[in-house]
Amino acid sequence: MTSPSKYHLPKGTSADGPYDLLVTPESAGWGNSGLRILTLKPGEAHALSTGDSEFLVLPMTGSCTVTTDGMAFELAGRTGVFASVTDFAYLPRESEALISSATGGRFALPSARTERGGLPARYGRAEDVPVELRGAGACSRQVNNYCLPGTFEAEQLLVCEVLTPGGNWSSYPPHKHDEARPGVESQLEEIYYFEVCGENGFGYQRVYGTPERPVDVLAEVRCGDTVLIPHGWHGPSIAAPGYDLYYLNVMAGPGQDRAWLICDDPDRRWVRSTWDSQDVDDRLPFEGNHDR
Repeated sequence: MTSPSKYHLPKGTSADGPYDLLVTPESAGWGNSGLRILTLKPGEAHALSTGDSEFLVLPMTGSCTVTTDGMAFELAGRTGVFASVTDFAYLPRESEALISSATGGRFALPSARTERGGLPARYGRAEDVPVELRGAGACSRQVNNYCLPGTFEAEQLLVCEVLTPGGNWSSYPPHKHDEARPGVESQLEEIYYFEVCGENGFGYQRVYGTPERPVDVLAEVRCGDTVLIPHGWHGPSIAAPGYDLYYLNVMAGPGQDRAWLICDDPDRRWVRSTWDSQDVDDRLPFEGNHDR
């Protein structure tokens, strides 16, 4: 059994300098995916050098201005992750950017190492973010598809948000994406960053491996916690009754084809067929329907 502490990072345990969370490929022990969580006080600014990685600047709360290469992107942001989708900015590798916030806020900076750098810095509109209601019944959840194939162009980076009503399960059936099998499965490292609605709220995250690549995690997650998923089956993500669960997914891999292809755990795949006879949870979507 692999120690869960290697993969479950409670809030504050991976803070570094200006970042509430700093996960790099080196700190995670893999090759591609990264995530930083940056909090700015009113009037503060932060200089970001992207180096060998591409980044998004994704407001979680508050607004900011992203200045890079003679351009300024005004991000209106949002009041919180359960309130709405947000606009965002894309930064290519080898960029210098300044993130400034007149009113303060908290900003996710997901990243992916890439050898390519042909895409320009650009703005992503909130109204262009596809919002998907996935599953049904107690497996109903909302997925905000910011930076996936077909939604926003990047070199290697894949980013989405999953919002799960209290009492529901998401990332279910459990699935994996750790082998390069063209048309079937893509090889991607993944980061889950969690927030929970409600004081003292919590949820659970399960990760388990294969006999060839063991990993065994059952983590109680709270606001600001992170779970690393280098390989193996992951799911369910469980929202405790009374506490809605949010997580930011950051994925990247070594393949030249940017794809998100998953393989369900064959022992749980049958669950998908039960959704046909169930309705989507009427608490979804969260936008305009979240008063806690």
